[in-house]
Amino acid sequence: METQKKKQEALTFSWKVQRPWPRWQEINSKQPGRVPVPVPGPPTSPLMICLAATPFIKIIMLIKSTKNKNHDFMLNLLQGLEKYFPYVLINILDGGGLAEFAVTKERLTVSRPAEVSAAEAAALPIAGLTAHQALTQDAGINLDESGPQKNILITAASGGVGHYAVQLAKLGNTHVTATCGARNIDFVKSLGADEVLDYKTPDGAALKSPSGKKYDAVIHCARDIPWSTFEPNLSANGKVFDLTPGPGAMMTFAVKKLTFSKKQLLPVLLIAKGENLDYLVKLVKEGKLKTVIDSKHSLSKAEDAWAKSIDGHATGKIIVEP
Repeated sequence: METQKKKQEALTFSWKVQRPWPRWQEINSKQPGRVPVPVPGPPTSPLMICLAATPFIKIIMLIKSTKNKNHDFMLNLLQGLEKYFPYVLINILDGGGLAEFAVTKERLTVSRPAEVSAAEAAALPIAGLTAHQALTQDAGINLDESGPQKNILITAASGGVGHYAVQLAKLGNTHVTATCGARNIDFVKSLGADEVLDYKTPDGAALKSPSGKKYDAVIHCARDIPWSTFEPNLSANGKVFDLTPGPGAMMTFAVKKLTFSKKQLLPVLLIAKGENLDYLVKLVKEGKLKTVIDSKHSLSKAEDAWAKSIDGHATGKIIVEP
């Protein structure tokens, strides 16, 4: 009876041969809203961490609504033991994220210095790394001002990925045009953007640079902008790096590849690397990169973070703190 009771009160995880990371399975929780402490699995288990903050990611939470309601879904996580700052690779289809504890691989963690708060750092593993990869690996921009100048367009520049992308792009030899809503124009300018467009104006909707520049690369953080709008604004070899590609974008990607077009749309898939995360943390510590926090919510009020995210007008990141 005692053993059965422990099983009912515990959060356990099982292993599947075809998956290298754990699947969390909630057996039972008698206290609604409380996330139980996980029971470690085999000796080869990854690092178990205590969470101090996590950014709220709308796309992943939308997946949650179609799945078992007893499962919280994976967000990138930040532990509160003052030693590690992880990007967590948990099975997002079965795993947990809005929780007090989680597991990760140690190679995907870096030290969080005292100068960087948990809330400031929490957004870096997904939003920060995505912006960094899109600019450096995909668009080929050096973040030390070396190389030829490139004209860059960043859409949804006041959002989670966008506000990092503007700051990182300006560490390189770039001219940055950015789009956002009217209320965030001054904010995006303060991040370093050279030109800012209100996306609701005719020129903003057409993505036309006020100075008439053609874009060598577009870091596309928004949605529902057709290829026909991007194409006339691109340079001869201009590329659109789509961070939220839908079916239409994937079709454009395929067509441009098959026709050997110099102007292309390319979907971006984040490949997390510990060294890149370490680089971003150091930038935050040195004051060269900042996390703008739209709002903070307690874990017990995660539904408020959901409502704020669905509204679609957050400036910077929405943070959940257990």
